[in-house]
Amino acid sequence: MPDSRASGQRQRYIKRATSFVVAVQLALQTKGFTYEKWGGTQTCKPGDWIVSNDGDTYTVDRESFERTYKNLSPGLYRKTTPIWAEVAQHAGNVRTKEGLTSYTAGDYLVSNDQEGKDPYAISKASFEAMYELARD
Repeated sequence: MPDSRASGQRQRYIKRATSFVVAVQLALQTKGFTYEKWGGTQTCKPGDWIVSNDGDTYTVDRESFERTYKNLSPGLYRKTTPIWAEVAQHAGNVRTKEGLTSYTAGDYLVSNDQEGKDPYAISKASFEAMYELARD
């Protein structure tokens, strides 16, 4: 299998068994909120999830979170579905469900499905600490 770090080809990855997040659903009567992160404005809608990933706090769309994460204990979740990722060959932006995310060459462009829907970007260091190539 080609190395996606060298070729830019999308490959399937899974979250490392030791990688968990703390999360709470925004289950309040609210219109949601916006915040600045990853070089753009992000939007959290009612029902979305507020996630702390080893101190990095962000929001995840309700449908995406419920489809890809499993509850391990109150407030503790693990991403259980595979993702598809490739190394960005140059800097750019990706439109996520939450907003616009900027990335640099060498970061990972990620999607929650093989067709490339539900995209986002993760820094090289964070991605390599959290994910490993899926064994077929």
